[in-house]
Amino acid sequence: MADLYSQLNVPRGASEADIKKAYRKLAKELHPDKNKDNPKATERFAKVTQAYDILTDKDKRAQYDRGEIDEEGNPRMPFGFGGDGGRGGGFRGPNGEPFEFSGGGEAADISDLFEGLFGRGGGRRGGGGPFGGFGRRSAPPQKGADLAYRLEVPFEDAARLTGQRVTLGGGKTLDIKLPPGVDDGTKIRLAGQGQPGPAGNGDAIVTIGIKPHRFYRREGDNIRLDLPVSIDEAALGSKVRVPTVDGPVMLSIPKGSSSGKVLRLKGKGFTGKNGQRVDQLATLMVDVPDDPELARFLEGWSGRGKGNPRAGLGV
Repeated sequence: MADLYSQLNVPRGASEADIKKAYRKLAKELHPDKNKDNPKATERFAKVTQAYDILTDKDKRAQYDRGEIDEEGNPRMPFGFGGDGGRGGGFRGPNGEPFEFSGGGEAADISDLFEGLFGRGGGRRGGGGPFGGFGRRSAPPQKGADLAYRLEVPFEDAARLTGQRVTLGGGKTLDIKLPPGVDDGTKIRLAGQGQPGPAGNGDAIVTIGIKPHRFYRREGDNIRLDLPVSIDEAALGSKVRVPTVDGPVMLSIPKGSSSGKVLRLKGKGFTGKNGQRVDQLATLMVDVPDDPELARFLEGWSGRGKGNPRAGLGV
């Protein structure tokens, strides 16, 4: 399998910003919605997404760079036994250096090495040369490799936990449920939807990304909204229509409200991990128009002892 950096067309040592930029470009070209008749593009999309998920995770990237995990995020054989990920066979030490065996003389006795690795005497049960019983027990059958995907979910859908459809390798589509508390980076495991193997299929791991919204923003599980109101609605009090992820609702504006006042719409936020729907918080933003008649009124009103609104600041 190609090196993860090569899959994203970035050099080793690339910054996280460069990796994200490269992934966005490739994802736009290879997304299954644009390549419905091209299964190779869909398969490549899955691979670059898996590469992105590993290289943007600081711990996994460090493990990969040290050679501790492979391109699918699976642990490598200890000390390089069984090959070196396509970079040549042989035994490798804890730091990744190959062990050198000189030829032309006596065969090197490596029994001390294995006694150090596996416990003195423990590797010799059953006899049979310097390896003893090591290597005689066949490894159990392994499941196929997991496959990684990324799914971008609209903000409103994430808040309402609306079911989503994901396209897997080969063009297969599945409907998935979003879990309570879903957030950027939430991973959903689809059992048996990975690569085939002797002990069964691996899984598909879908990483959720929540698209930003043009006027909502998330704060914990609350939804924040800056709500413009006219000066008369704020001064006199009124009922106004307010957008929510579930559709518009009527909200009462108290008389004498100022910019910055926060009003709560219960149960209109995200669903928390406890299954309870949280709230939408609307921050009032009083809109003062450039109106000559209003200006004349305020000029006459300003001398009526309205007080100093900044007195609490000591100025």
